[in-house]
Amino acid sequence: MNFKIDTKVVHGNSLYEVSTGAVSFPIYQSATFRHPGLRETTGYDYSRLQNPTREELEKTIANLENGKYGFAFSSGMAAISTVLTLFNPGDHLIFSDDLYGGTFRISQEIYKKYGIEFTFVDSSNYNNVEKAFKDNTRAVFIETPSNPIMKVTDIKEIVNIAKSRGAITIVDNTFMTPYFQRPLELGADIVVHSGTKYLGGHNDTLAGFIVLSDDKINEKMKIFQKSEGAVLAPFDSWLILRGIKTLAIRLEKQQSNALIIAEWLKSNKAIDKVYYVGLPEHEGYDISKRQSSGFGAMISFSVKDEAIVEKILRKVKVIIFAESLGGVESLITYPMVQTHADVPKEIRDRLGVNEKLLRLSVGIENSEDLIKDLEQALA
Repeated sequence: MNFKIDTKVVHGNSLYEVSTGAVSFPIYQSATFRHPGLRETTGYDYSRLQNPTREELEKTIANLENGKYGFAFSSGMAAISTVLTLFNPGDHLIFSDDLYGGTFRISQEIYKKYGIEFTFVDSSNYNNVEKAFKDNTRAVFIETPSNPIMKVTDIKEIVNIAKSRGAITIVDNTFMTPYFQRPLELGADIVVHSGTKYLGGHNDTLAGFIVLSDDKINEKMKIFQKSEGAVLAPFDSWLILRGIKTLAIRLEKQQSNALIIAEWLKSNKAIDKVYYVGLPEHEGYDISKRQSSGFGAMISFSVKDEAIVEKILRKVKVIIFAESLGGVESLITYPMVQTHADVPKEIRDRLGVNEKLLRLSVGIENSEDLIKDLEQALA
């Protein structure tokens, strides 16, 4: 049956475990598996190669993204690193300029020294991407919405540009998840996720994912995953499976809260600018309406006085001052110091990731309580 996305997230790939009928898919906490005989296998040999719990999760995330193949890793950065392993010395990649600081760091500190060239552009204007192409460009890597300025990139436009030049398109879909946005359906070749965030949803485990449909890339990914070994453990796989079951209701509540809070922030005299894709005045609003079924729950905002930042971070009570995002708890982050500290200052300044910018991951709490918390922290 062709289920709707909110049914898919509840039941996963298998609906239940076939041999026992277990509704909660079991945790196969085993590193190795018995062979029935010489050159015979049950399909499982060693958990670095494959584990039934991880396999269920990988098939589930592929199903949610409407892809053919899914790969689960020990973190989002492990997934991104594995994607970058596809490329060779002399290759050129185009990246969104506003993106997670860890992605910037791994490109510059790790893969640049292997002879891979990177260009960072404002991908929300597809002309910038087109102009950045070179004869050796092999891929475009975008975040949409971007982290933390919430720029929206037209995925179809980027895919068309990339395909016409023989390059692939990679989309970090962490902020939106397959519940709100499915880049493979828009022509993207590879989707990556930090499963730590909305997919897990409870700030209790690390995970990363790659989803794709291309058979040749799939074969390469299988070799990379089993050889590098940064696979997701069985228990963590089960935690993410459990988290995904409530993805739809969590995101709907978080998005509802986010829109209320974004409107409130706009009206507050201490706030200079609010970055939320769900506001009709946002530059990417119309593109989002075309390519996504929702706006997500990530808000960034800049304050008028730098001194307000420290006061907010010290005084919030319901909202927690901590790294990460996407959990049921609302979290507030100072990107300049936390998530984007490794991005050069001149790039941060150009993007607006400065001393006055805060990022808010809106949780599932009562929206009135969240607003009261911000109100008292700003007072």
